[in-house]
Amino acid sequence: MALPAFFAQVPRIVVRDPLALFLGASDDGLIEYGYADAVRLAGHSCPTVAGAYLMARAAVRALYADAPAERGSIVVTMSGAEAEGTTGVTAQVFTLLTGAVAAGGFHGIGGRFVRRGLLRYDGGDPTSVASFRRSDSGDSVYVSMDLSDVSPAPDLRMLIGRALAPDASADERKAFASAWQDRVRRLLLEHADDPAVIRVERRT
Repeated sequence: MALPAFFAQVPRIVVRDPLALFLGASDDGLIEYGYADAVRLAGHSCPTVAGAYLMARAAVRALYADAPAERGSIVVTMSGAEAEGTTGVTAQVFTLLTGAVAAGGFHGIGGRFVRRGLLRYDGGDPTSVASFRRSDSGDSVYVSMDLSDVSPAPDLRMLIGRALAPDASADERKAFASAWQDRVRRLLLEHADDPAVIRVERRT
């Protein structure tokens, strides 16, 4: 699988997973994720997947400062319903990075390492995509994203129309894919730490 070269330049996320340590999947409990992991999970790369990755990164940095986030100890509450818009796709990326899973998640071992029930939907907050809450301290943040400063290519609509045509050439499909990924690249590399694009809010 040949991935775009810029994937390797995206900031990575290191988390500590007590379950991985307990079961011997990691000798120190640390797991490092990159944007390519989110792409492999989703099966595609788009502004939604990229934005979810960056929102999760911003949330765990706000909650844990310079220390690795505790995977499996974060409650994620999505503002929308699972089937609403891109909520489900975004939630999958959040699950990858936090370990939070809905009702079908891991039930734990001896009452520890429980992951199910940590992901919730329909939080009813229209001003954010989701909230992230530490289960140990109760500290929480709300995340959202504004892509108005990361606009798509002016001719993207035309390019996708041609790429979808039954008689589209390889060059036409490649031109669309290149324009599509360029927006993803700009989001991930130029706006990863841009508070106007990736927004994190603490509320009292």
